[in-house]
This record gives sequence, C-alpha cells and structure tokens, in this order.
Amino acid sequence: MKHPFFAAVLLALASLAAPVAAEPTIRFDNPVIEPMPFALPTFTGGSEEATNITQVISADLTGTGLFREIPSSAYISTVSNFDAPIAYNDWQAINAQVLITGEVQSSGGKIVVKFRLYDVFTGQAMGDGLQFAGSAKSWRRMAHKVADAVYSRITGEGPYFDSRVLFVSESGSKEARQKRLAVMDYDGANVQYLTDSSSIVLAPRFSPDGSRIVYTSYETGFPRIYLMNTRDLSKRPLAELPGTMTFAPRFAPDGRTVVFTLDKDGNSDLYAMDSESGQISQLTNAPSIETAPSYSPDGSQITFESDRSGNQQIYVMSAGGGEPTRISSGKGRYAAPVWSPRGDFIAFTKIADGRFYIGVIRPDGSDERLLTSSFLDESPTWAPNGRVIMFTRQGEGASGSASLYSVDISGRNLHQVPTPSAASDPAWSPLLP
Repeated sequence: MKHPFFAAVLLALASLAAPVAAEPTIRFDNPVIEPMPFALPTFTGGSEEATNITQVISADLTGTGLFREIPSSAYISTVSNFDAPIAYNDWQAINAQVLITGEVQSSGGKIVVKFRLYDVFTGQAMGDGLQFAGSAKSWRRMAHKVADAVYSRITGEGPYFDSRVLFVSESGSKEARQKRLAVMDYDGANVQYLTDSSSIVLAPRFSPDGSRIVYTSYETGFPRIYLMNTRDLSKRPLAELPGTMTFAPRFAPDGRTVVFTLDKDGNSDLYAMDSESGQISQLTNAPSIETAPSYSPDGSQITFESDRSGNQQIYVMSAGGGEPTRISSGKGRYAAPVWSPRGDFIAFTKIADGRFYIGVIRPDGSDERLLTSSFLDESPTWAPNGRVIMFTRQGEGASGSASLYSVDISGRNLHQVPTPSAASDPAWSPLLP
C-alpha cells in the first residue's frame, strides 16, 4: 500500500509499474507538488572523501527536482556512528521523509562506502544496507552508485547517475568554430578530451557497452564515419566507399552493427554495416534525404528523419529496411529522432513558427509532447533509464554559444549542464559497468 505521506510528491509516471519488493517502496505516480524532503548527514569516517561523497549524493538527488535536502542546521540529532540506532522522532520532527546514513572507510588508497536508507515516517529501514569498494580515485563513482540506489528504491525507476556523456566541445567564433570530442560524467565533472581540434567532429555515439564510439569527422575534408576504442583512443574509418560521404552513425543494440547515412551523387540513404566484417547493406532507396537513424531497444525497428513528404518528418521502419511509416503529423518539421532505452517514446527536435522544440512521441505517432522551446534546441539524447533527456541549446546572435541542458520527460526540471566551454551534440552512455 502506498504511503500517504509520499503520494503527493511524485513525478507523472502513472504508466509505469513499481517493482515488487518485500521492503516498503515508494512509487512516483502523481504530478510533482513539492520535492520530497530528505536528510543526509555527512557520512561518518572523518575523511575528505566522506564529505565529498555526501555532497555528490546530495547534488545527484536534488538535481532531479524530485528531492529537497533538509539543511544540517535543522537537525535535532546527528549520526556519529553508522551502526547506532536511529532516533526516528528527531527526524520526523524536522519533516524528513527519508534518511540516508553512511560510512566511508579509507586505507592504503582504497575506500569502502557503506550506506542505509530509512523510511522516517514508518520507522523502517528500506531494504538492507549496501556497500561499494574501490580506489580512492573512484570516490565520485561510488557516490553516484549510492545516489542511484536511493533514487531507484524510492522512485521504482532505473538508475542513471553512474553514467557518462559524450559531447562536442566547441571554441572560437561562430565563423571559425573549433570542435573536438570530449567525455564527462553525467553531471559535467571529470571532462576528458578524446580528439584535438584540428578537424570538425560531429554526432558521437556510444556502443551499447560503452567500449567504442562512432562519430563523424571532416579529417579528410569530407564527412566520414570513424570508430574509436574508448580505452586507448585508437580509431579507424568505417564504410570507406569511393565517391561517397558518410555521417550520422549509430550502433544497433547488438553492439556490432552500425546504421548511418551514405551520400552518393547527391542522394542520401540509410545503410547498415557490420563493424567487424565490413559487410554493408542498403536499407532505403528513395530520391529524398534519409538521415539520423536510431534503433529501437530490441533492434527490430529503426526511426529516422526524411524529407520524402516534402519536408523533414519522422518515420519508422523494419531494421532490415522496407516501406517506412510516418509517425509525425503536427505542424512544422521534425528531425533527429532517438528511441528511448525503454522503448516507450521517441525523442525529437521540432521546428515550427520560428522556434525549436525538444519533444517526445510514441512509436505509433500518438501522445506527442513538447518539453522545451527556445531559439534553437536540438540533438536530444536519453539517460540510461529513459526518464531524462539531454540536448543542445544554442544562443541567439553572433555571441550566442551552444550549451548542454537536461529536462525530464514531463517537461519539468529544465537546467543547464556545466561544461568548461561551449558544448553540443551530447550522447548519453549506458550505465557504467
């Protein structure tokens, strides 16, 4: 039975079933009225890692817009010993609904993070405590894992904090923009650069296991697809076919097949290629522009954009090709469709009445929702749990630069993702192993 205290503070996810569990769980199935208040005393252990880990957990949870941390100045009691009994009355008195406690043990460059989650109202632990262990350098990942566990337990949703995002880091004026591939934690931390800025790069995409990247580069002067190994950053071109240009690549769920656009003699069609054998097959054959392909999670279908009807629209077809079905029907143009990891929605960019929008639509074309609106919003990408979308927002005028933003699928909690410089073309990784 759903706890009445939690019923009014939940995200609009009524179509989703909460997992069955013996411990009390909270299902987020109502519109957000007020973020859920939680208490997060600094993890015990007395180390710098303990403080830093606590801060990252707080940032992860509050960044969803679903949670609100109660300041420590309001605490009546503290948690100085991880195994000490919980004074539930003290936490109830400050209206905490959830209490998170933890301990960080550090020794010889290794740390162990333990934590527990409590339902303050009922005075019960929500499941058994968990722990993560690793090198002291990986403390941020362990913090994200703790936050993921808390988020999933309370919402019934899949985790997404322990993930990374590929993007194109931009510098210079709009007339002479320099671009290079970069990767960062989902929250903008730990930025690493994967290429230099000697060649324009576009549209990077992770493989399903995160071990490889496909992207478009103008290294030869023309757009061409490259495959990069994320461990050693070695790269090689794909689909080297004379007299062609290749772009807009994306992996299939099998991690081996890459679907992309091939332009030959001014005509653009979709092709699929086995990245290991090099075997290639043509999927569309039309006198229109077919581009921006994206597989359904089960690999059976592909969504893409095409102007075969006269302007950009979204289509769905079998992964092996065949006659596509148009699913976009609203006013304006539709572009850059991306299938959700859950399979329930396709995200897209819409251009109408001089504005750009990020929206979602069901694979059958129903239930279209516009989530954002601005001078230029484009390039949506899904979080691993299919509940948050990151995208590029471009400012107006000569000084307007590109930035990364995220929004949940209800259209709430829009905020900018911090990056060291201008950034575009985000691509969310799967959960890290």
